[in-house]
Amino acid sequence: MKKFTVSLALAAILALTACGGAANTTANAGSSNSPQEAPKAPDLAGAWKQGNPTSDKSFQQATITADKMTIEWVSDGGNTTSIYWVGSFTGPTSASEPYTWTSQRDVEATKSALLASSDATKEFRYEGGLISYKVSALGTTTTVNLKKN
Repeated sequence: MKKFTVSLALAAILALTACGGAANTTANAGSSNSPQEAPKAPDLAGAWKQGNPTSDKSFQQATITADKMTIEWVSDGGNTTSIYWVGSFTGPTSASEPYTWTSQRDVEATKSALLASSDATKEFRYEGGLISYKVSALGTTTTVNLKKN
């Protein structure tokens, strides 16, 4: 009888151990030990081109650096460029969108440019891969959407 009791106890221990090991394996399979990487702020530096032009031969393009942005009118199929905006730039510090900023015009860089905006500041918005802003000329205002090259 002792032999039967010892065998039964050993079988019960093995069964419980096997079940316990399987439960831990299943529970651990769903969890990840590697931390999730937080979304990064977008890097807006680089070359941008108008994504919604009314013509292939006339559009706006921009160059953004760490602290400055330059926007040009492009005409004649790219053979002619004219300054529209030169101003300050402060890039986003988080990944949350939309990101908006106010650019201060560089008066020295734009004072002799005939097609440059005379606004002291200009509002810009980044969302979904596009930079948008308002452009007014000859009494007409339109929204320009720039797409990164």
